[in-house]
Amino acid sequence: MAGEAESIRATRRRRRSPAEARAQALECARRLLIAQGPKGVTLHAVASEIGVTHGNLIHHFGSAAKLQSALMGVMVKDLAIALESAVVQVRADNSHRALIDTVFDAFDDGGAGQLAAWIAISNRYEHLEPIREAVGDLVVALDETVRERDGGESPRHIPSALLFITLCAFGDAMIGGPLRQMLGRDRDSVRRIATHLMPSLLE
Repeated sequence: MAGEAESIRATRRRRRSPAEARAQALECARRLLIAQGPKGVTLHAVASEIGVTHGNLIHHFGSAAKLQSALMGVMVKDLAIALESAVVQVRADNSHRALIDTVFDAFDDGGAGQLAAWIAISNRYEHLEPIREAVGDLVVALDETVRERDGGESPRHIPSALLFITLCAFGDAMIGGPLRQMLGRDRDSVRRIATHLMPSLLE
């Protein structure tokens, strides 16, 4: 154990390039956000976790607000990538469950739920702009697959279906655990409900 601790300290002491230092700080900030919420993302907490000084983080980011903005930017890009993955899933197998799992995973394990709450609380909706194109692509992909499957006109309710899935994923990530426990539901229950309702939303 002593050798392992010394190895960790040595790694922390190793001089990082500016890009490495920023990436490590942002990854640490993401973990703190997911574990503790927005209040956990402070310069002091991040500096302590990665073994640098408060001044060192100021050097790389300028301020706590800029660190937080950088984290929002990185996480929004990751959410956009997750939505692009959902587009691929829809076009590959037209699986509603695969789509729902991709979106729910992004909001839960990926931290998009905490991110969305943070953006809403701080009224910084401009950070959501990068996902606009990804959402549009997902609407188009669903439209194409439903028309190909049914051979009919475009369903009118695709945006409503995506709104429903996203709000379910957000709510499940934020408060789903305690609510499921109160109601005796398992971790997969909201995903099953969304999967069951999805076809009716796409009629």
